[in-house]
Amino acid sequence: MAKRFYITTAIDYVNSLPHIGTAYEKIGADVLARFKRLDGFDVHFQMGNDEHSVNVKKAADERGLDPKLYCDRMRVEFEKIWKELSISYDGFMQTSDVNHEAGVKKLFAVIAEKGDIYRSQYEGWYCESCEAFLTEKDLVEGACPNHKTKPVWLKEENYFFALSKYRDRLLEHIKKHPEFILPEMRRNEILSLLNEGLEDISVSRASFPWGIPLPNDPRHVVYVWFDALINYITSVGYGWDEKLFKKWWPADVHVIGKDITRFHCVIWPAMLMSAGIELPKTVFGHGFISLKGEKMSKTLGNVVTPLDVIKRYGADPLRYYLMREGGFGRDGDFTWENFIKRYNGDLANGLGNLVARTIGMATRFQGGKIEPPDTECIGEKEKELQGVVGLSLEKIRTCLEHEGGEIEFHNALATIWEMMAAADRYINEWKPWELAKSGNAAQINCVLYHLAETIRFVAIESAPFIPATSGRIWEQMGLNALGIFSSQELKDVEKWGGIKKMVEVKQGEALFPRIEDEKVEVKVEVEKKKKEKKMEMPKADLIDITDFAKVDLRVAKIVQAERVEGADKLLKLEIDIGSETRQIVAGIAKHYSPEELVGKKIVVVANLKPAKLRGIESNGMLLAASDENSVSILTPLKDVEIGSKVK
Repeated sequence: MAKRFYITTAIDYVNSLPHIGTAYEKIGADVLARFKRLDGFDVHFQMGNDEHSVNVKKAADERGLDPKLYCDRMRVEFEKIWKELSISYDGFMQTSDVNHEAGVKKLFAVIAEKGDIYRSQYEGWYCESCEAFLTEKDLVEGACPNHKTKPVWLKEENYFFALSKYRDRLLEHIKKHPEFILPEMRRNEILSLLNEGLEDISVSRASFPWGIPLPNDPRHVVYVWFDALINYITSVGYGWDEKLFKKWWPADVHVIGKDITRFHCVIWPAMLMSAGIELPKTVFGHGFISLKGEKMSKTLGNVVTPLDVIKRYGADPLRYYLMREGGFGRDGDFTWENFIKRYNGDLANGLGNLVARTIGMATRFQGGKIEPPDTECIGEKEKELQGVVGLSLEKIRTCLEHEGGEIEFHNALATIWEMMAAADRYINEWKPWELAKSGNAAQINCVLYHLAETIRFVAIESAPFIPATSGRIWEQMGLNALGIFSSQELKDVEKWGGIKKMVEVKQGEALFPRIEDEKVEVKVEVEKKKKEKKMEMPKADLIDITDFAKVDLRVAKIVQAERVEGADKLLKLEIDIGSETRQIVAGIAKHYSPEELVGKKIVVVANLKPAKLRGIESNGMLLAASDENSVSILTPLKDVEIGSKVK
């Protein structure tokens, strides 16, 4: 019997359509679900819409629609977007569904019978955009920290859940099961919250008509967050199909945004504890995707939607970009400039070019046919390529199994691109076009076989990330001779040599046609901004040569680089300046990954007084140029000795 894997995402308000930040969560969960299916798991991937909210009711009223009719129409719109993004969910729950209502009423009744529901007066702040009650300490300058709007003051008689009595049990559970909250920074945030103590929470609204009536008092409806959290069990049968519920619960992972960890890591597990239901195994709080450094928000009006990208470039480039830019647990950024760089550099020049080169050479030199070679042709070059490819699956598993607390989609993709880089080196070392001149047909076939086998690994291992493209690669490479693409599994790339019969490649359209027009537009836009900045730049105070001589600029080499925990912009670098190694901290994490910096030569201020950033001592400062959208570190054009003085 196949192992089962149950994964969920947060359900979405339907007062407006999803933006790229919402898609980021769904794509991440989809990659995990697809990866598990490839690994032979029986997967249930659950999504849905959160409908019993003030903002949804307002949106329906503005259109003159019954709330339920409005929600049903919005489901159609949401599902169109998820389908276009290739999100492979197995279930989709609306909180207005009758099955969900049955489950909510059942759970509420069970918790009430436990003695954990009581009636009392609520008075306090309420953010209508968050649909959440806030305390004074939650506010930033009197406003909601997420939406920058002032909350309203509510005073009404409600039913309360005795959350405070579960504080110690929650602390004990997290201590015994640190994997319950990931990544570690989210766990630490929740532990800090629990250590401050918990207050009981309101779980009903008497002044709002759109929602699920309380089973014990129909004049009240269940508070939207209490209602919404229960979808994770009602969607798999709780309250209406106990056999189904026993099959899938507990969830293996809830994938949610970092702003709603309090609901999922405190309120939700306490509700389950009260009802005597097993807790989910893991809650993973991912970071935000910002737009040029600012959080995307429907309230703030700075939204890029998935359709803005999909209509022009397809789903896979967006899926790739969002998963490649950085760690899933940390914040990321979307800019059109970076998207185009990734598209042209990684997809068009990288993956697309490797497949096109291989198909072109096979067509030109062998009539499109590639056969398994004799073992006599296997030399050091072949063994080196096989070694890189053979380690790829193990590396990808490590990145996606979140055993270390992180889900590293970006490093999994980097591993796949390492295979392609190795394949490109292999081509350049053998130069098949030179082999063709000497008539060495056997060696050409051997080279092309190794390229085809590498691409077979790439197609299967990249399928969770870029499913449509992987299928096209499979077809163009003639790999249907091995079986249809949808039948492939990870076990098929556990060892080298899966192409055991002749395959015949098919030339087709470019996988990723280069983006040329946008590149020009971006360049013009950047130049325009530079000119505007230049015009506005105030005159700096002049210094003489003796002032400049005080600054000791040195060429250094980056020996080691890593991110600073809890700081989205900072990297901790160990540098060699010739006479010594030292540590510096630089605010370049949004523009450079640690991996791409190691080994680079940079220019640093070597005689700067030590300073502490986020508690980490920095002994020096690297030099970088920056504009509104990018940062570029300064590196010597020619190879000069480490420690050389810059003057």
